[in-house]
Parts: sequence; C-alpha cells; structure tokens
Amino acid sequence: MNARTLRESTSTLPNHTGMLTSRRVATGHGGHGVVVNEDPGGTVHDTAGEHVDSVFTVVHDRGGGTALYAGKDKFNLFQRTWNPRFGGPDRIGVDNGSDKLDRYVLRTDTGVLVKRLRRQLANRPPAFALLHLRLPDAAGHAHGYMGRAYLRAVRRTDVLLGRLMRTINGKRALRRHTALILTADHGGHRGGHSHSNPRRLAHYRIPFVVWGATVARGADLYALNRDRARPGTRRTTYRGRQPIRNAEVANLAADLLDVRSVPGSEFDARQTLDVRRR
Repeated sequence: MNARTLRESTSTLPNHTGMLTSRRVATGHGGHGVVVNEDPGGTVHDTAGEHVDSVFTVVHDRGGGTALYAGKDKFNLFQRTWNPRFGGPDRIGVDNGSDKLDRYVLRTDTGVLVKRLRRQLANRPPAFALLHLRLPDAAGHAHGYMGRAYLRAVRRTDVLLGRLMRTINGKRALRRHTALILTADHGGHRGGHSHSNPRRLAHYRIPFVVWGATVARGADLYALNRDRARPGTRRTTYRGRQPIRNAEVANLAADLLDVRSVPGSEFDARQTLDVRRR
C-alpha cells in the first residue's frame, strides 16, 4: 500500500504508458516521453524519439494473445502505437506479425468493460490483458477523494473486481494459471487531484497488489524484496535503491508469463521483483 507512481508525473496517460513499457517519462534517460494527459496523436514512438516496445510486444512475439480494455479514449494512443502499421517486426521465433495488440475494447461503462473481459476469459483468454477501471478516478476528479461519491465508486469497483475474480476462480485452468496485478496511475486528496503537482504524498503514493495461485499469500512485497527501498512518505528520485513502482507492471507480468523483459525498459528490467509463494 506504499508503492510509487513515476517521479515526473502523477497523470493518467504518462503512468499507464510507464506500466506498459516499464520506462520513466524523461526521454533524456530512455523514457517514453508521454508528458501530456490527453491523446497527443501519433504514437509513443513519436514522443520517445525512438521505437518503444511494450509488454504487448514481448507477449505477442512469443505467441501469446494480448488485450486492452480501456475506459477512456486517451488510450487510443496505445492501440495506434502497437497496431499493424507501427507495432514493429517480430524478431523472436515464429513471425506473429506487427500487430502487437490483438484486442482493444473502449467503453466508458466500466460494468460493460468488465463483462466483456469476463466473456473473453471464459472463452478464449489472452496471455496478457490490461483492464482500466475508471470509476474512482472519475468520482475523485468530479467530487473530491474520500467523500460519499468517491467511496460509492470504490465499492462499485470492488464489486466488479469480485465478479472478475469469480470468473477466474470458476475455471480450473484460469484459477491455476492467472495472476492479477492491481495498481493505480495516481492517488488524490479530499480536494481532488492536480495533474500539475506530482509532489503531494496523496498523489504519488499508490497500491501495488498481486494475487494468484503462485503468489505469496498475505506477504509484504517490501519484505519479499530487500533490494527495494521502503520510501516512507518520500516522493523518491530515480537514484539508488528504488521503491516498488507502478511502472514495474510490464516486466513483472512478462516474468510471470516466463517471457523476457521489455527491450529498452528500466523498471524491473532484470525481472527480480519477487511475488511468488515459496
């Protein structure tokens, strides 16, 4: 419950780009370059000034299916970046093509979005799927955090996650081979969330929770990973030992799938983040 966003930003699009690429924002240090919080047009390759691989890339190139279930149209950036035109060649084994994102679903109704993912899991589950749950964020921006509207959104999200987990638990193969990584792009405080202020504790402190059959039950990720630094209340820099960050999602997911880390990535590039049951 004390993980961190990217240092440069507590905005949605920069942090989700970090989750997919395991890169920081700043391009001078190999970052993805997505600094705005609206679809900038073009691709992540354009903002980075170089071709950028993602978790979609490494999973797809190993023959695994990929999916993105998005609640905001700004995520069109990702569909464009890793589509047949810009996704890049497959350099691993059998040629699975340049379209790295097999399924893209955009719905503002989170209930419908979760229903669509549950249907795919029950019939033809992808190897990796990113599900974006927008309800707490929307309520927080509109009404402030920790108020009645926000807490209603959190309860509704919890119900939807419960349905998703019941789908996974209801099928033996899914139950034995699925892991969920739950994190956030930013936090907020009672007055709301300012995209321009990444220096406020309530904005940069986020959860990072992993669940699954092979995951250590009830364990503290910092206790499991002595190479990660407990950040206390600090914002932290990129120097020295790092806290657990949301940008570790791509390489942790790849590791759980026994797939190599994302080329050009920084966070958990050696895939040492330990979540497994011993």
